[in-house]
Amino acid sequence: MALYAIGDIQGCATAFDDLLRKISFRPSRDRLWLVGDLVNRGPDSLGVLRRVMGLGRSVTCVLGNHDLHLLATVAGRRELSPADTFHEVLEAPDAADIIDWVRHRPLLHHDAAARRVLVHAGIPPVWNVQQARAAAREVETLLRGRQWRYALRSMYGNKPAAWSKKLDGEERRRFTINALTRMRYCDRRGRLDLSYSGPPGTQPKGLTPWFDVPNRRAAGTHVVFGHWAALGLLRRADVTAIDTGCAWGNSLTAVRLDRPARPTKVSCAASTKRRSGGKSRRRR
Repeated sequence: MALYAIGDIQGCATAFDDLLRKISFRPSRDRLWLVGDLVNRGPDSLGVLRRVMGLGRSVTCVLGNHDLHLLATVAGRRELSPADTFHEVLEAPDAADIIDWVRHRPLLHHDAAARRVLVHAGIPPVWNVQQARAAAREVETLLRGRQWRYALRSMYGNKPAAWSKKLDGEERRRFTINALTRMRYCDRRGRLDLSYSGPPGTQPKGLTPWFDVPNRRAAGTHVVFGHWAALGLLRRADVTAIDTGCAWGNSLTAVRLDRPARPTKVSCAASTKRRSGGKSRRRR
């Protein structure tokens, strides 16, 4: 059995299929970790969702910020923007089943035996894995319940930037969603900064990639994440980052986690062409 992790697919169904073929993925034998952001920006979010759902229990997928955007749109908590490309999901005859599947995905998956975590953006430096898992579970429980639309009413906003046990329920859940699905940089005290997304080395003074903040409490567990296209592929003892910018016409990457192996990539230039104009989308 092989265990692969694949970066942000973001509606690039053709590239996803190409990558599965390239790694010779077999659902009956192999397992797949997906870092979230299955939808949006690319041309075929519906195709990606149906493909992943069809792979059944061979796939473990966490929620990314764009997946939450989809849920928030269905819940009436946000309007569709011109940049959104998941209209076909909303209009699909099986939309109810698809949305039900999406909202039952976890925010964080922890393989305790392997000391490995799957999450979209990362684990904030102030949390250990147990704290991150407990915070994720609170949000997951609400999303899976009957009042899930109501649970998304206060999802948007960049505050609070700092974790505190004194946060009220809505603030606590907003911090959790921001940390697990939007975070890139923190200050030296572990406060989230959600305003900058450029690559390490270009950030404003005082900011540090979340995984390099000193005394990070979850440092003993390997974190597999995506979300940060400007960071690209990063493999080291404590983290594996695998968002290689598929939605922006770059590549989609698979990394084998169960044993050392070179990453496998496929080009996304063709799969990100606009259906009408034939031009690739560029990152903005």
